[in-house]
Amino acid sequence: MTYLQQTPHWEPIMPFRPPLVAHEYFSADPPELPRRAHGEHGPESVVWAELTGKDSTGATLHAHTDAGTTLQLHVGAAGDGILRVRLSEESGARSRSARLLPLTQPDPGAVATVVTGENTVTVTAGPLTAEVTLSPWRLSFHDADGRRLLGADPGLTDISGRMRTLPLGCSRVDGRIVAYHESFLMPADEVLSGTGERFTALNLRGQRPVMWNFDAFGSESDRAYKNVPFYQSSRGYGIVVDSGMPVEFDFGASTGSVTQLIVPDDLIEYYVLAGPTPADVLARYNALTGRPACPPKWAFGSWISSGFCRDTQEQVLARAATIREHGIPCDVLHLDTYWQAEGTWSHLLWDPVAFPDPDAMLATLHEQGFRVCVWMNSYLSHRTDRFAEAAERGFLLRRADGAVYVADSWHGSFPAGGIVDFTNPEATAWFQDLLRPLARQGVDVFKTDFAEGVPAEAVAFNGMTGTELHNVYALLFNDAVAEVTREVHGHSTVWGRSSYLGGQRHAAQWGGDTMCSYEAMASSMNGGLAHGLSGVPYWSHDSGGFCGTPSDDLYLRWAQFGALSPLVRFHGTTTREPWRFPAVEADVIEALRLRYRLLPYLYSAALRSAETGEPMMRALGVDTPADAASWRAEHVYRLGPELLVAPMISASQQRDVYLPPGEWVDWWSGDVIVGGVTSRVDPPLTQLPLWVRRDALLPVTAPAAHLADGPWAQLTLLSFGGGDAVTEIRDDGYVSTVAARRDGDTLSVTIAGPARVTAIAFPTVAGGTPPATVLVNGVRATLGPVDGLLTATWQAPGD
Repeated sequence: MTYLQQTPHWEPIMPFRPPLVAHEYFSADPPELPRRAHGEHGPESVVWAELTGKDSTGATLHAHTDAGTTLQLHVGAAGDGILRVRLSEESGARSRSARLLPLTQPDPGAVATVVTGENTVTVTAGPLTAEVTLSPWRLSFHDADGRRLLGADPGLTDISGRMRTLPLGCSRVDGRIVAYHESFLMPADEVLSGTGERFTALNLRGQRPVMWNFDAFGSESDRAYKNVPFYQSSRGYGIVVDSGMPVEFDFGASTGSVTQLIVPDDLIEYYVLAGPTPADVLARYNALTGRPACPPKWAFGSWISSGFCRDTQEQVLARAATIREHGIPCDVLHLDTYWQAEGTWSHLLWDPVAFPDPDAMLATLHEQGFRVCVWMNSYLSHRTDRFAEAAERGFLLRRADGAVYVADSWHGSFPAGGIVDFTNPEATAWFQDLLRPLARQGVDVFKTDFAEGVPAEAVAFNGMTGTELHNVYALLFNDAVAEVTREVHGHSTVWGRSSYLGGQRHAAQWGGDTMCSYEAMASSMNGGLAHGLSGVPYWSHDSGGFCGTPSDDLYLRWAQFGALSPLVRFHGTTTREPWRFPAVEADVIEALRLRYRLLPYLYSAALRSAETGEPMMRALGVDTPADAASWRAEHVYRLGPELLVAPMISASQQRDVYLPPGEWVDWWSGDVIVGGVTSRVDPPLTQLPLWVRRDALLPVTAPAAHLADGPWAQLTLLSFGGGDAVTEIRDDGYVSTVAARRDGDTLSVTIAGPARVTAIAFPTVAGGTPPATVLVNGVRATLGPVDGLLTATWQAPGD
């Protein structure tokens, strides 16, 4: 969507397509903006402004461009530490996608302090100030200490006088505005991250992502299932663009010193979010777009899928029995596409031949401690009665001539179908009525697959074009499904593939159809880290990879990564059942047992994420934002604040790992590394590189076959160093605080809250000495060996 002086007339930019490379048959690419003709006037850029009004919400201005046109501009408060900039032709303009649902929710009570000078206006919202110079136009943003966080770029011109960037303003075709734009200076040492689940380098510098949900095909390109028009900076701020259109971010791809925003909408509306830390930025992002919805506790157990394979009721029951017989910890059985008859997807009816008695099957699975997830999407095969009914009743997206849009959503692999039109309330209600009987029958959660396939030229019931609907369609789809599970089961969890701005209300989300390779695992990991920086804490991936069959070592390495991810599911085009990989099955089980042991810690982190918006799987810059190297580290993450995880990303079984500042204890050996360094590791296949922050207190429990309902029955604290520490144990309905203080050989532990902590164990830490005495709420505990570790034990109150 760049503007280049090349041709004598306006013509669309055609995307570069290498010869003989397959592409989608429909809806893959967003509509392209035109190139600028040779000699034609460039973009209209704001060059000066005049203040026309100010009040407690902010400042209103007339923005005058170098083309002699006047635009309406408002700079105001949208919350504490949140400033909004709006530029449009008409003062009441709204995003075309916002006609359907609001993507942002500014605080209606937000107050701005506006101060005017002879040629200046400042607008302040808490710790964030916008400084405006009226003539010539300049805009910058500053923190509470006056430090400039970012400044707008006034526009770069080359020796020929042609503009090479797109500063604040608009561009027209035949007198009509086709896009608005803004540019910011990008210092050479700045790192930018986010924009959703992006499978490319975590540092966005040099990239040019377009906010358009794609079928990502392998999860190794710049195509993203989940675009979020939000990014944050190592300088301590974030930017949100409020639009559902195919917004483009140019992070120094065109000009290395400038970030450009190109918004093909009826206005440009962006928010600047104050830091100074990523956690602060994410808290403000949540205030603006909604808080994350945490999945229920059972969802943090392992999910084992049928795979994208033909399935039957007999096979499902045999799978469940084998899982329990082999001692594989598992809470969710997922039935993929073939619970429905082939060629009928997704008409949401059991295949009567393969599943003759689903009620009995579901009852048996629940008795065995399993929850059940089934696959579905919002596409209806044209061969089904559901399609005929929906088409007749006007419940499907249509073409401009009124015909039903029959789309090849499966890229030629399976029958084409219609796309349910969720802009039609009656269609939404009809679709939900197809789901309710399944939920009441015993289906606990739905996998909401696809939803990236709204063609640009489609027309919706409410008059929206496919371009306007394309990105927000995923939100409507997941909203409709989540409403059913909330109504029937009391939770709003889906297992979703596509999302957009505000999609953190839909947990969980997974990384789509990865290839079976170490490289794909690494790119998938980057996708999860970027998505976490984009405000989505509850993310997962297909352990083992999706497309193909993994080698034994890759399967185990991916299982280890999955076991120490926010959520874990085994799924692929071939089976991912652990016993199908007998050479490594025992090690996969051990990885899952480690996860189940850590679940009190993981669930505490999950519940905290629901409050704060912080990711569970955290890029290193989240916790050490002052460390420049942490912002550039890839394929390593903190899981919650205390664990550091570095999955193996090469068949060589060795890699370099950056450890951030602090002291880190090797989980397996107890060796201590002082952080701020890069270390080469080559662990045995049975061990995932894992470190714990020294003196951390981790709540753990005994691994079980599956998770029981209710609070944790019994918890142990692992103290890595026996030193001063504080931790919070969150569970459904309560928060308990544990504080440990070391004085000589005595460790005093204070537990406030109902958590049933009955022991504290001291793993070996090099150079550390465990305490000789442990006092728990002032009472001396019994100290002795338990399972090979020095452990202090006591009776929990009420025992």
